[in-house]
Amino acid sequence: MLDVTDLTLKYGQSQILNGVSLTAPVGQVTTVMGTNGVGKTSLLRALSGRHAYAGGAVALDGKALDHPTAAQAARAGIAYVPQGREVFPMMTVAENLETGFACLPRSERHVPAWIDDLFPVLKEMRHRRGGDLSGGQQQQLAIARALITKPCVLLLDEPTEGIQPNVIQMIGRAIAQLRDRGDMAIILVEQNVDFAWRAADSFVMMKRGAVWKRMAKADCTRDDVVAALAL
Repeated sequence: MLDVTDLTLKYGQSQILNGVSLTAPVGQVTTVMGTNGVGKTSLLRALSGRHAYAGGAVALDGKALDHPTAAQAARAGIAYVPQGREVFPMMTVAENLETGFACLPRSERHVPAWIDDLFPVLKEMRHRRGGDLSGGQQQQLAIARALITKPCVLLLDEPTEGIQPNVIQMIGRAIAQLRDRGDMAIILVEQNVDFAWRAADSFVMMKRGAVWKRMAKADCTRDDVVAALAL
């Protein structure tokens, strides 16, 4: 379980996150939603060590993570799939996947068969360069690369952005399978309401850098989510 308490973050003199608190349980998809500019990506960047947070606390299974760097967060079990995918364009699919090995002991540095089952296209394209893949294929590669690190927390930043509908469905199935494995917490930032509704177990609504509403999927409807986003 990932626990975030009163997290604050600044870019220069600008306050971006204002006391964000949330809990992401293992075996569930916690979906963070809100309009552009409310701090969703900044939250994921803070949790993944990509940008240092100013204050607050982050704990993983009750163990505090004290302002971790990206490398420290990854070794602790937090994997981040950034918006825009950020695959290495001149490296092959195989080489992109192997970048995840840095978090693992040498004896575990291999691509598990279940990742090929999750994203079969990547097995077929092992020798293709990352930059030659379609947007949907790059998104699958970015998720697979994160999974190589054997995370207990998976952070996904708008995985459906610019992706064709059939690949969106495939990514949705992959997220459901990862959730049902019951060994990781998933935090999903998403603006596609239909995708978010299908994937989520709970919703965290952000506004002006803070959480203003929490909803369990079991206690709300899709229309409730749409209404919350419109406020």
